[in-house]
Amino acid sequence: MGAALGKCFDPNGARYGIPTFPWRLAPDGYATRRQLRARGLRPGGQPVAAQILRPRYRRGPLVAYLYRVDRAKSVRPMTAGRRAALAKAMLARRTCPQCRTDAGYVIPASLGTCVPCAYPDDQRTA
Repeated sequence: MGAALGKCFDPNGARYGIPTFPWRLAPDGYATRRQLRARGLRPGGQPVAAQILRPRYRRGPLVAYLYRVDRAKSVRPMTAGRRAALAKAMLARRTCPQCRTDAGYVIPASLGTCVPCAYPDDQRTA
């Protein structure tokens, strides 16, 4: 094991306080939030059980927190109220504040408005 990976290997948690493993070398039974979600699970209020460190040379290491799969709970089902709230929020993200129309895409935060409102001169020449 190289020196960089050796710094990331602490299965007892003596150095970092929780068990730490190098990138892609975590033992079975642990999963990240995304991995849990892909299995239809969620952490369910459990604390972080371990972490994975990926060494980077110019900045500090990249950290991914791991949760125990056996303590994870199933994802809550989507209710009609949650579905309606999500649809309303997405409509608000697609609605241009200047022309008040549904742009059909999420309005870029860098522009603040839909593309035709942000660049009106370019639309006339095209």
